[in-house]
Amino acid sequence: MEILLLNTPEGLKPCYDRDYDEKKKLVLGKMYKAKITEPRNVGFNNKYFKMIDLAWEYQNEKVCEHFKNDVKRFRKTVEVAAGHCDTVFNLRTKEWVDVPKSISFEEMDEFQFRELYDKVKNVLFTVFLRDIKVEEFERFLNF
Repeated sequence: MEILLLNTPEGLKPCYDRDYDEKKKLVLGKMYKAKITEPRNVGFNNKYFKMIDLAWEYQNEKVCEHFKNDVKRFRKTVEVAAGHCDTVFNLRTKEWVDVPKSISFEEMDEFQFRELYDKVKNVLFTVFLRDIKVEEFERFLNF
């Protein structure tokens, strides 16, 4: 079970309805072990995916076809280019290939995710958005 809690003077309180519902499942008087971590910024996570989606919208038909019209493949390719990957051996092709690492909340803390954001943004503007001004792009990103 994983729930988001807010630390208050009265103690830890569930943040959302789903967290409250999960907490209700715990037996009163029974001891539980918890690992306390600070969750990644959900708003910044959404901004990351908005950046990817917006960069995808700027691509021409040829680029989109290259990625089989799949923004998820585009995102993973950019993440690999940003260095967020592992190298594995593909038995079918008999060669080493880079595969993107997970960007899930459990796999990355806030600092790591912000670092990835900056590296991905750099790849986007170096490779895919060369003719777009960063200020123009960010105006749409923050809108």
